[in-house]
Amino acid sequence: MPRQPRYFVPGIPQHVIARGIDRQAVFFQPRDCRAYLDALGEASESHGCAIHAYVLMTNHVHLLVTPGSERSLPLLMQAMGRNYVQRLNRRYRRTGTLWEGRYKASPVQDDLYLLTCHRYIEENPVRGGMVKYPIMYPFSSYAHNALGKPDLLIKPHPVYLQLAADAGCRRLAYRALFRETLTEGALSDIRDTTNACLVLGNDRFKDQIEAMLGRSVRPGKRGRPRKPSLRKSE
Repeated sequence: MPRQPRYFVPGIPQHVIARGIDRQAVFFQPRDCRAYLDALGEASESHGCAIHAYVLMTNHVHLLVTPGSERSLPLLMQAMGRNYVQRLNRRYRRTGTLWEGRYKASPVQDDLYLLTCHRYIEENPVRGGMVKYPIMYPFSSYAHNALGKPDLLIKPHPVYLQLAADAGCRRLAYRALFRETLTEGALSDIRDTTNACLVLGNDRFKDQIEAMLGRSVRPGKRGRPRKPSLRKSE
């Protein structure tokens, strides 16, 4: 089966999922989560990535990140695959890899799609039955985005800042987004596009990404391959 393409466009937010190999745990104690966040902060600064939202689950991680250059996100994930794993291996006297070979990454349209992705990420522990409310989970960006708890890792996206001019009103507006759970349609849309490394957005946004990359970002049709055209696809 061919690998799914990933689209690295500077300045376009990406929803990233990194899973433990064979869905095994990647965090064993709270200090592991803190070590991951420390490593993520160092790597994001080194490679020019702005982290807007995150959640650390037992066997996988969700990030919402805007890369500053075409290589920013790959370098960030390579650093996390190296630095955090080395720290964990030393701590538990283990060897070998920790993460699946390829993380998933999906460009996200910077409007309501981005805020929906915020909610998808920060509500993950609730959907997983780990807590009743997002604020009860300690290893996500919700406490910062919704309540203003200090978190040096987070760099707010302009769409988040546009919720209100005043910080208190902005957090109030952000919390209001969580009053209703995401629809099954929205959940499926985010899951399907991210797992397939496709683009989360409307047709106009997909046209924009295609124009930037010079190739298709839409899923290919099944059947016999078509003759090559001027627009390349992977």
